[in-house]
Parts: sequence; C-alpha cells; structure tokens
Amino acid sequence: MAANITEVTEDYLQPIVEELQLELVDVEFVKEGKNWFLRVYVDKTEGIDIEECAVVSEKLSAILDENDPVDFPYFLEVSSPGAERPLKTKQAITKNIGKNVYVKLYEPIDNEKEYEGTLKAFEDDVLTLEVMVKARKKEVALPYEKIAKARLAVTFN
Repeated sequence: MAANITEVTEDYLQPIVEELQLELVDVEFVKEGKNWFLRVYVDKTEGIDIEECAVVSEKLSAILDENDPVDFPYFLEVSSPGAERPLKTKQAITKNIGKNVYVKLYEPIDNEKEYEGTLKAFEDDVLTLEVMVKARKKEVALPYEKIAKARLAVTFN
C-alpha cells in the first residue's frame, strides 16, 4: 500500500517540481505511532526555503484532495531533505561524486555492511569509496545492487 501511495504521489509531484524548477528527492508514506505521514522532500542547487515548500504543499494538497489516493487521515509534510539527504537514484549518486557519503549494504563486503567515506567514482554500477581504515586510506568497490541505503554524510573537522 505505502509503495503505491508514494508512486502515485511522485506522479502528482513531477509537474509541480518541474514548474517550480525543483528536484524531487524523496517521497515516503510512513506510520509513526497511530498517525500516518506523507513526507515529500524537495530541493534545488542553492537550497530551498520554507515559502517554496509551502507552494509545493499547497499545489500537492489540492491534487491529493481532488484524487484522494489515501482513504484515511494522514499528515502531509513538505520539506528540504537536510544536510544528510538520501541518494536514492543513480543520478543522485553521480551528482555527489567528491562528497562524503554513508552507505549501508544488504550483505557484507570485506566483512562490513556499512561504509562512510569520500565518493570517488560511480562507473558501471559500482561506487568507489575512499575510506579510512586504521589511519590509512583504502578504496572499496560497492556494487549498486547491494546498496540498501545511501546518503550524504556530514563531517566535522
């Protein structure tokens, strides 16, 4: 059910984000406690402000009210993905080469399921990360199909 609602919402959002020259980062439909939340994350290169989120929310809300894909109460939230934005597509990964990322895998590679480091390359569906292992830099190759989750990772120097 949730997957279908997110897909339908993405379809409704596409013309909205194109019109406003924004990027649709993610849509999730989740239950927290006894409440359901339809969360939409949008962004643009120079960052998004609260007014732009409000415009997306108003336009999407009107479409959702008209088409009503959810037949029970829920909360609609539209916001920026934040500093640790998810990297849900191959395009998002490619766009963030050179940045620090966190990757969680479905199954271990070199006895590890989680990696954090600099995204060096993404070629032939393989991410190359430069990670620190005992004060030494090491490159690790992570096949795209083994990635459960990827996101930007904030570092503090």
